[in-house]
Amino acid sequence: MFNDRKFTGQALLLMLLGVFLMFFYAGLQTDHLNVLTPYLQATYGWDDLAITNPVTAAAIVSIVLYLVAGAAYVKYGVRRILVPSILLLALGCLGIALAGENYAIYAVSLFVVRALVVPLLLGAFLLAANWFIKYRGRVLGIVTAGAPLFSIIGIAAMNWLANDVGLGLNVYAVIAAILVAMVLVAAFGIKDTPEESGLFPDGADHRPLSEEQDAGEPITVRQLLGEVRAWQLIVSYGILQFVIVAMMAYMAVRYISLSTPENVPNLFVSEALIWLSVGAASGIPMSYVIGWIDDKLGSIKASLVLNILFFFAVVPLAVMPVGGSEVLMVVWAFGVACMTGGVPTMHPCITTYVYGRKHFMAANKWIMTIQAVPMAFAVAFMAAFNDAGMLTNAYYVLIGLLVVSFVTILTMRRIPDANAQDRDYAFAT
Repeated sequence: MFNDRKFTGQALLLMLLGVFLMFFYAGLQTDHLNVLTPYLQATYGWDDLAITNPVTAAAIVSIVLYLVAGAAYVKYGVRRILVPSILLLALGCLGIALAGENYAIYAVSLFVVRALVVPLLLGAFLLAANWFIKYRGRVLGIVTAGAPLFSIIGIAAMNWLANDVGLGLNVYAVIAAILVAMVLVAAFGIKDTPEESGLFPDGADHRPLSEEQDAGEPITVRQLLGEVRAWQLIVSYGILQFVIVAMMAYMAVRYISLSTPENVPNLFVSEALIWLSVGAASGIPMSYVIGWIDDKLGSIKASLVLNILFFFAVVPLAVMPVGGSEVLMVVWAFGVACMTGGVPTMHPCITTYVYGRKHFMAANKWIMTIQAVPMAFAVAFMAAFNDAGMLTNAYYVLIGLLVVSFVTILTMRRIPDANAQDRDYAFAT
């Protein structure tokens, strides 16, 4: 990859942009609620559902948005969709900053923010799939480090700016300014594919061997939904995505519910947030390790490892005692980092593994649309358990779902890699 200077320069810029795309995808999907929810509760007295209902509504709309954005990416290319999407996302953040206690402005702005993270994710996925085959897992391992990075510095920085510095909701104006800078990079610094720059994936000197006989005919939705392998992908990674959204939205609420009078200001801010930063730091290299496993052993084995790591995030919160446990918080924080970095790494990897570089987005737009249906209700799922005073039980349900996803991934063992000729497997897959 680094033998071609022209490819190296564009690839490094693409990876840098990808890190920021994943940083704000993870942060503005649900993670920021861990700062926003306690702030709005304390400042305006709003309850959980009033604060999060716009997120749930936007998540429902995102079911269709995955399909629409995916189709638009296929038809118009990455930059033509990504640039205006980031601009609209910046406007949504600015709306939250200016909303104050005007609930209507707040709700519309938060709705826009939650919905417009979808093109960020799809854009990062498609760029990586277009530019890399042999190094796809490792590159995505670097790009998706942006997700746990938000857990390390994003939540802490937002909490510090909003509360200690006193910016309050104006912290979202800072985020909007960063997003505008990203627009400039996306508009003028990258190309949709290496072929547009006279290059080939991975910096190779020839077109991919696995695509020599590929006519590039699109996959129809009827073909896709009639395949067992599509439903295996939908179920397994649909569960993993549902668990991420549920876990990330209710981290703070869970720890606040476990706080004692000695936990000042509360268990999440005083203790758990510290361990989250430490755990997320270790999760960043784990994202790369998972990507390396994908490159060397294949996406199925890497997905099984990732599924196991999910238990490290969920089980500690299920058994966490009142007042917290440092050992369990360390395990939880490590699991969260691997979870938030691992799924964005592996979802495009396994979809490309099954359908190949040329058919990735054609398949992915339908797969992610269907997966978005249960994911849209993940926050409401946690809120319902919390309102019923049974939040602990929600984590046991999530554990059961992870068992289902693990078994589903196991059934995918015999699916071949569509781009196997251009991969560099160290062992048989």
